[in-house]
Amino acid sequence: MSTPFYVAPEQVMKDRADYARKGIARGRSIIASTYEDGIIIVAENPSNTLHKVSEIYDRIGFAGVGRYNEFDALRIQGIRHADLKGFNYSRYDVDALSLANQYAQILGQTFTNEMKPMEVEILVAEIGETTDQADQDQLFHILYDGTVFDRDRFAVLGGDAEAITGRIEEGFKPRLSTEAALQQAQAALAGLDRTLVAGDLEVAILDRNNGRRTFRRIIGDELAGLVA
Repeated sequence: MSTPFYVAPEQVMKDRADYARKGIARGRSIIASTYEDGIIIVAENPSNTLHKVSEIYDRIGFAGVGRYNEFDALRIQGIRHADLKGFNYSRYDVDALSLANQYAQILGQTFTNEMKPMEVEILVAEIGETTDQADQDQLFHILYDGTVFDRDRFAVLGGDAEAITGRIEEGFKPRLSTEAALQQAQAALAGLDRTLVAGDLEVAILDRNNGRRTFRRIIGDELAGLVA
């Protein structure tokens, strides 16, 4: 009888993590940050049809980087989970924390038990209902292995996250206007050696002044007017 091939568990986990990080690094980054009316999400994405940023529920947004088909499948699962929970119980029972935990379980199970981990990082964002509840704005950053980070001012996703985080931290201001918050994120994504124009960006906001469904895309002439 032949001896089965043995690989240490820690080596298996390391190899899976390296594989996932390499896939994510090939994607372009996303910044989500608080601004005066809620949360703004800015993604480097020249495509007009393959969206990285989407709505999940009334006050909840979603963003993903990495392999598109994988984070889009997670987006759809999140919408179904939120709709079912809101229908069976109450719309107020649907919140970003429970959704982030749901995503963390899916990503963690896949990372541990499947041969190939998901090559994604995702963001779940939620805003408070009123200006007085601005301190309840939430940003949950979920990694490929199911690790969840609760970010309080901004979150950076993607392969160049460390450098972008350093740039945005230098002069970050949390309660800027829409225009200033967009330009702050645009400058951090571009760095010193590049210029990003409106056609390179996908921008959406969760706006407390937008009614019950707070998610809104900024596109076309409006985006061109706001971009630095």
